[in-house]
Amino acid sequence: MINNNFTWILLKWFEENGRDLPWRDTKDPYAIWLSEVILQQTRIQQGYAYWEKFMQRFPTVKDLADATEDEVLRYWQGLGYYSRARNLHTAAQQIVSLGHFPNTFEDIKKLKGVGDYTAAAIGSIAFNLPVAVVDGNVYRVLSRYFGIETPINSTDGKKEFSALAQSLLPTDQPSSFNQAMMDFGAIQCTPTSPHCMDCPVSQRCEAFRSDRIGLLPIKIKTIKIKTRHFTYIYLRYQNMTAIHRRPAGDIWQGLWEPLLIEDGERPNIKGKLTLLKQKVKHVLTHQIIYADFYLLETQSKPKLPKDFIWINESELDNYAIPRLVEILTENLNHIKGK
Repeated sequence: MINNNFTWILLKWFEENGRDLPWRDTKDPYAIWLSEVILQQTRIQQGYAYWEKFMQRFPTVKDLADATEDEVLRYWQGLGYYSRARNLHTAAQQIVSLGHFPNTFEDIKKLKGVGDYTAAAIGSIAFNLPVAVVDGNVYRVLSRYFGIETPINSTDGKKEFSALAQSLLPTDQPSSFNQAMMDFGAIQCTPTSPHCMDCPVSQRCEAFRSDRIGLLPIKIKTIKIKTRHFTYIYLRYQNMTAIHRRPAGDIWQGLWEPLLIEDGERPNIKGKLTLLKQKVKHVLTHQIIYADFYLLETQSKPKLPKDFIWINESELDNYAIPRLVEILTENLNHIKGK
């Protein structure tokens, strides 16, 4: 039963303003799970196309489980945060091994890469489990409406907001309420320039009444941005190029790249060296990379570390590469087209 005015208003708002999304027209937990993983750190406009592409190529969880990691990474290319794709692939194999999609909150959380938020979203939408979601949208809406100044990334904050969201959840409509909270934060109570003047809860919103909209939610700043300098050298020998897979423990694990020098001397390889582009700025969540791109054309195959492989240049599209390397190839094609 709904016994909270905020909850009732939010559900009514959602009924009139909720986003029409394809994964909301199904109770298939695979399709819902796939959408939730893709939309972590990704805007809906971009994620929509990837979800469709994945559902076409991998229509069932078994199709995804049976694919190679390389193919999954290729389909993920451009979305970033590639650990999501690797976790997705591993979790698909877990589900197939289990024989069915897990249908309890705790069992869904056992899937690789699935935390409280994703498990609550899948559980409530696919299985009607009465578990509240708490993400950036929820933190923002609740902190503003109730005037909560506890930092959202503190231990106390996480407990406080989780308990509050759960207390507001109508046990008979968990799916609608959770999606209402997501959409309300994405459409109405946005991070900047929220639509307060036509907000259905503005008259009871503490942040609106006390002019603290721009101050809430509060987050402790702990992240330090690291700056790195990359020099990529694209080797060309008889229409072949050399690439290797990035190792674990760093960004873009498992993706392929050409010869990389980071803060070091260039290798002594004879050939014609052409500068493609300098000081390309590539921004990640916790890092800023400045990259220089070179083309090195050689008359003989140079000695490279053992993990490099030589492939025909036309086959490069068959390998999943980071967006930064994609930019390199775009510059390479530009040189080719001159």
